Amino acid sequence: MPPQHSKSGDPARSLALLWRTQEPASRRRGRPGLSVDRIVLAATEIADAEGLAALSMRRVAEALGVGTMSLYTYVPGKGELIDLMVDAAYADLDSSDRSGGWRERLRRIANANRDLYIRHPWILQTITTRLLGPNLIAKYDHELSAVDGLGLSEVEMDSTVNLVNGYVESTARQTLGAEQIARESGMDDEQWWRTYDPLLAALIDDSQYPVASRVGSAVGAAHQAVYDPDHEFSFGLERVLDGVQVLVDARSAAHSPSPTGGSA
Repeated sequence: MPPQHSKSGDPARSLALLWRTQEPASRRRGRPGLSVDRIVLAATEIADAEGLAALSMRRVAEALGVGTMSLYTYVPGKGELIDLMVDAAYADLDSSDRSGGWRERLRRIANANRDLYIRHPWILQTITTRLLGPNLIAKYDHELSAVDGLGLSEVEMDSTVNLVNGYVESTARQTLGAEQIARESGMDDEQWWRTYDPLLAALIDDSQYPVASRVGSAVGAAHQAVYDPDHEFSFGLERVLDGVQVLVDARSAAHSPSPTGGSA
């Protein structure tokens, strides 16, 4: 993913639009059939297909078949539009399924967030952590509920959710980066290594790097590539959850009755 990030909009204006507490004063002069939701949907389709770099108010207006100035009746600018797009994307997450134990629920949450980033990779270029829109709040509440009642403090609950989400974001960046390299090179990982492995074999003396050679060969045989994003994601997620398990077990032990009947 490119390193640059989009700028968020004016907080007051974005929050008013996110929570729909204040409609634009000039809305009644807007084009019939045009709305904030339609603008957000059109902008999201552009960003999904071409990235945030291709997004502009003019481009969205062209997609909707209206004049650019018509959009400003509903959305003040590109920054506020991106804020709305991010919160709208969070609405795609299913927060209705609260079945299973905490580990199963966190696993499901992690996979749902990963899928969201794959569908909308441009979200990873946004900075909207301070703008708590309705869908982000619903997402946060759903994720916290997965670890509620485990004996963790409120701060530990928040940190646990952030730990899982941070891991998901990091691995999603790696996956999308690999996909971008494949597109630009015209070869996926398997094709690249099949093409250049003979050259590497001629350059590298296995006896100088015995562990790397042994492990690399095993990975190549297992994945038919040097990197399998699905395997790496699942493997790493389980290790993250193992760490959470240690914390949950420690808190459970701390609250268990002592042999004498008191608190441990």
